[in-house]
Amino acid sequence: MPRILLEPIGEEIDCDEDETILDASFRQGFSLVHGCREGQCSACKCYLLEGDVSLKSYSTFALSESEEEQGYTLLCRAMPDDEEVTVELLHYDPENYRSDFDIRDGSATVEVIRDLTHDISQVVLRVDEPIDFEFNPGHYIDIHIPGSEDERRSFSMANLPGDGSIELMIKRYPGGRLSGMLDDGSLKVGDPLAFTGPYGAFRLRQNDRPVLMIAGGSGMAPQVALLRQMVRDGIDRPVRFFYGARQRRDLFHLEEIEALGTQLPDFRFTAVLSDPAEDDAWDGEGGFVHEAVTRFLDSGEIGEDVEAYLCGPPPMVDAATEMLIDGRSLDDGQIHFDKFTTSVAAGDQEEAT
Repeated sequence: MPRILLEPIGEEIDCDEDETILDASFRQGFSLVHGCREGQCSACKCYLLEGDVSLKSYSTFALSESEEEQGYTLLCRAMPDDEEVTVELLHYDPENYRSDFDIRDGSATVEVIRDLTHDISQVVLRVDEPIDFEFNPGHYIDIHIPGSEDERRSFSMANLPGDGSIELMIKRYPGGRLSGMLDDGSLKVGDPLAFTGPYGAFRLRQNDRPVLMIAGGSGMAPQVALLRQMVRDGIDRPVRFFYGARQRRDLFHLEEIEALGTQLPDFRFTAVLSDPAEDDAWDGEGGFVHEAVTRFLDSGEIGEDVEAYLCGPPPMVDAATEMLIDGRSLDDGQIHFDKFTTSVAAGDQEEAT
């Protein structure tokens, strides 16, 4: 069985010949930095130091040909060809790379389906098994596609653990294997769903830095989970939350965000519209969300030594990351993100984290 050495953390894992290095790390209790798990977002990009790997299908947006020639690879696509392979992790948290919970298969029942916007639905599940399912705020699960043996879609959980439920925010795409079932009504309250999890390295870091949250689309879900956690834990750090959308109709959960904000001592939420409709009568922040964050940081209100949490489409996350690192010299260890990509399996689209 191939052995994988993970540097610079100095950990070794076994990897089956038919599994990726990332899946092998999950199986053995590691939660390495990753995103889409489909080779589209580049979050798990690493450098191949020794040995060879074969890559499952991936996007050249995530890994260009020249990068592959230089020795870069993707943990979520890399399958070892040699008995010993060494990779250098480019993004890792030296204190939080081990999973807090075992990844387990589970079963649940759909309890709630409701529209949040014209193309985002809330789906609440009641966990049937395992009855002790636990997770950290910010984690996500894989939902098994009904009627398909192997296909899954990943969604972040918006709720806090402890009440036996799972709250998801799912962006609907025409023809999506799961979201399409919300569009056509074939997924109904009372239906069973299988899931696997929890996954993820996105979680609140415990320090004194101000919290900067940037989100778009259904990237709202893990951010709401972190807000709920901060209220529960009595966090007193300054919190600034920027949410980017196209038009007013794309904004949602505003009342809950306001209610959560009133329970934090220093909180402000800013909606940013990139293309408001004429009847929106919008007089708030405009342009792309990372541009609004740039203007805010220019004000010096909370300084620039922040802990940043980014959730949403890869272009948004990449633009915000570049702004914070290159424009503000923020250490990349202070930037935590989930990239919400679209699955292209079988020609469909489906947003996933």
